[in-house]
Amino acid sequence: MLLTREVRFIVGSSSGLPEAHAWGGGPATTGVQPYLVVRARIEGEPDALTGYVCNISWVDGVVREHAVPAVNGLVAHGPCGGERLVRAVAGELLSHVPPGGRWVDWRVGLTPCLWYGVKAEKLDMVEVKQVFEFSAAHRLHCPALSEEENRQAFGKCGNPSGHGHNYVVEVTVAGEPDGRTGVLLPVSQFEQVVKERVIDRLDHRYLNTDCPEFAAMNPSVENIVRVIWGLLHGRFGPAELKRVCVWETPRTCAEYEGPEG
Repeated sequence: MLLTREVRFIVGSSSGLPEAHAWGGGPATTGVQPYLVVRARIEGEPDALTGYVCNISWVDGVVREHAVPAVNGLVAHGPCGGERLVRAVAGELLSHVPPGGRWVDWRVGLTPCLWYGVKAEKLDMVEVKQVFEFSAAHRLHCPALSEEENRQAFGKCGNPSGHGHNYVVEVTVAGEPDGRTGVLLPVSQFEQVVKERVIDRLDHRYLNTDCPEFAAMNPSVENIVRVIWGLLHGRFGPAELKRVCVWETPRTCAEYEGPEG
């Protein structure tokens, strides 16, 4: 079983300050202050008595006691990339074994749309996930099917006039950061590639008719995520495309990690 715990903190804050019933958990936010989020995952079997994989109070305590000071120390010396931050968090926590479980991975959120992650079993590799958005219209329709078959398969999503979505696209790349700079992929380069290859191509388009990729392909969310993978694969320099996830609605997404083999 996997347990995830999110710990939030104000950058530069002391780990010795008392906990507060606030978004950051302690200290309370006053004025404009930068904050970070650490997500830790632990694998283990729930205790037969307590039902816990690991007491989350232990997770909060070890993150605030060891990881937060490491982050503050890096940030105090000037601008610091997310790759270095997440590796510092992992380096501080790896030796503090969760009671009854084991660390799986850690993620550091610089913004709600930008996350850096490392796995406990492979600290030299970093994953970077960015979240993007575009709006587009489509019609679900297969010419090979009869009108009745299309109606049964797609219902109102087969409306001849189409319908729209605000798509959310999560793009994850992975690799070993540069030994000199500590950076896997500059954020500006990451964003520019996705903008030019995906957003500019799909945003505010009627996918069925405006995008050649869907001229003979039903633009389901499953096909959209595969098309986006094809548009991005091999475009991130030293980093490799790891995963693409497309949310068509808040309740429906398709995730793709490339063709097998």
